[in-house]
Amino acid sequence: MGNPGQSYEETRHNVGFSVVDELAARLGVAFKKKLFHSYCIGKTVKDGSSVYLIKPLTFMNASGRVFPLILRETGLTPAEILVVCDNLDLSPGSCRFRVRGSSGGHKGLESIIKSIGTQDFMRLTVGVGRPAYKGQVVDHVLSRPSGEEAAAIGEGVAKAVDAVLLLLHEGPTKVMNEINRKEPSS
Repeated sequence: MGNPGQSYEETRHNVGFSVVDELAARLGVAFKKKLFHSYCIGKTVKDGSSVYLIKPLTFMNASGRVFPLILRETGLTPAEILVVCDNLDLSPGSCRFRVRGSSGGHKGLESIIKSIGTQDFMRLTVGVGRPAYKGQVVDHVLSRPSGEEAAAIGEGVAKAVDAVLLLLHEGPTKVMNEINRKEPSS
């Protein structure tokens, strides 16, 4: 998930789009936008199964609007969908994979849950960290990181792409074991 438009490119809130774009580059997938559809879609076949890469063209908090259309077009069930988005509660560059669960306060995930009527879809989140003050959350997620933070988030995007490829080959349990493993303390 992310926000459409150039002004939102490379912002913390658009790490989901960054993951999908990098995945598309690695898999050689091109996106197309069908007339009157509010999402871009690309398709490939991996190990005999269809893989769809989709970027909603709605704003993050309204992402759920497109999911009934996506489910209908692809023939997938909610449990077969992986949503990739940012996570304020993870340090920059960390990743977490879950096969179901609540929105955790993420408005985009809330929108999807409300739209499709279930929490039973996979989600992969990339940490972007929290701002120093609660009142700065909107500015934080809609701004571009720099320096070490940008490098850490870039590493998180690469880790997330690897996780998606692992999911395609090995399934959710393997991804959970690899991605959710605690990193050793220094």
